[in-house]
Amino acid sequence: MELKNKTTRKPKIVVAQSDYQRLSSLAEAASGHNPEVSEQLLSELDRATIRPDEQVGTDVIRMGSTAEYSTETGEARKVTLVFPGSADISEGKISILTPIGVALLGLAPGQSIDWTARDGRRHRLMVTRVEQGESAQTA
Repeated sequence: MELKNKTTRKPKIVVAQSDYQRLSSLAEAASGHNPEVSEQLLSELDRATIRPDEQVGTDVIRMGSTAEYSTETGEARKVTLVFPGSADISEGKISILTPIGVALLGLAPGQSIDWTARDGRRHRLMVTRVEQGESAQTA
């Protein structure tokens, strides 16, 4: 089928103003030691709709949110999106400075996105549920 060769359009995303400010600074600071992911994050922030924190729906993935998603293989996963210092994959806490962390930012249930892992493999995920953590609610 020819559609596989076409680039998939990225879904619209929403980012809270407080997340936007912190993530912009973080991406700039990371550009020296993690340029690829820094560039991906800056690109996502550039295309995002930025809203005041109180206008971002509780179903939108933001910093501190716990997201459930399914992979292209049908596997279900649950992760919390965190800043690099809080990342712990064994606890399901993934850093925003990872390809999948960048991919999840700003998505809501029902949205899908394609992303490329550090090993170069392409993946697709679909968000099925979002829960707001304390940091997302009080940011």
